[in-house]
Amino acid sequence: MKLTRIYLIRHGEVKGHEEKRYNGQNDVELTPRGEAQFGLLKARLEKKPLSALYASDLQRCRSGADLICQARDFAPVILKQVRELNIGRWEGMTWADIQSRYPQEWEARLQDLTHYQVPRGESLQQLADRVLPAVRDIVARHQGEEVALVAHGGVNRVLLLDAIGAPLDRLFSIEQDFGCLNIIDYFADGQTVVRLMNG
Repeated sequence: MKLTRIYLIRHGEVKGHEEKRYNGQNDVELTPRGEAQFGLLKARLEKKPLSALYASDLQRCRSGADLICQARDFAPVILKQVRELNIGRWEGMTWADIQSRYPQEWEARLQDLTHYQVPRGESLQQLADRVLPAVRDIVARHQGEEVALVAHGGVNRVLLLDAIGAPLDRLFSIEQDFGCLNIIDYFADGQTVVRLMNG
């Protein structure tokens, strides 16, 4: 049966990672370790017959996508639709700062992770509504092929939850380390199989 295999990558380690922080759509840079993680991913994917590589338009994904494509005959396709969750007024803030300054809003989000929307931001449902159609388009365009997608922790979790049929409120039941690799097979009949998670 025809399948499309997606090598789903989370970007490498970013500056300021030492504290739990919502970077959201802020364009933060990779650390030297984050760049090295992309070097390891490039080596891991070197012999894979990739037809294309897609990436978020944020620099922490684009720079790694460029590196992975260096020895290939195609450039990354940049997709704004797969950029990280817009966390609104919380962008750039540490979790500790948010809990201190917005305790009621923090608790409200925990109580309804799927639908709560930080002011000037997106809910998880809105993120899913943006990301899932974009990835379905990739799958339809590359039936029977293998492609890579360089995205973000939140985006990847949404895709993995969708692949296993789990609800969005289980977002934090899945870990996505910096520079990790996931493998998802999308079959023509609509079935999905997660072959690797947080590798």
